[in-house]
Amino acid sequence: MFRSLRSALTVIAALSASQVAPAQVTQESEPLIANGSGVIPATVVLQPIAPSSDLADLPADPLAPATEPEPAPAPEPVEAEPAVDRSQSLADKVAALRSSDAGSREMECLAVGIYFEAKSEPLLGQLAVGHVIADRAASGRFASSYCGVLFQRGQFSFIRGKSWPAVARSSRQWQNAVAIAKIVDDDMHASPVARALFFHAKRVSPGWRMKRVGSVGNHVFYR
Repeated sequence: MFRSLRSALTVIAALSASQVAPAQVTQESEPLIANGSGVIPATVVLQPIAPSSDLADLPADPLAPATEPEPAPAPEPVEAEPAVDRSQSLADKVAALRSSDAGSREMECLAVGIYFEAKSEPLLGQLAVGHVIADRAASGRFASSYCGVLFQRGQFSFIRGKSWPAVARSSRQWQNAVAIAKIVDDDMHASPVARALFFHAKRVSPGWRMKRVGSVGNHVFYR
């Protein structure tokens, strides 16, 4: 009887085992952990953290002394023109403004015209020539700049193309011409031949049919 019972139990166990599917285990399966909402893989992948831009500006050595930027070079001092009293005589104004440096290309052109056309003339004659150049530039009948007037074709005999002869810049004559140019440009002293636009040396007689304004030194002036 016991032998029959054992045989029956063996048959029942065999039948039960045949109805249960075997567990599927793979090498790629990850261990699972319980979570409140289900099951999640136990493997945690750590992602690299990009450096913060705030940290990128920090020195590599926080204990290193801070370096201060080098100060910008100080600007070159600009020499101011001496104050000139307009009530002074022409000679006093020239003495106050006498210089070898005209200050700009335009002022150099004006001084060059005075120098080559009237450097041997009295100061008043140099002033008259300077005013002719300035009045031409303002007239609308000639070029509108001192250099333009100077280089206008056929107007000044000392000009050759786009250049002039060498100037003795350390000479008193050049320094006087620079001073006269500044006086003319700033209208510090009235011209003795107002609004004259032309002049010639007294030694020549061009026969111009223009109004004669006057003569100063060795030049005759017209408009």
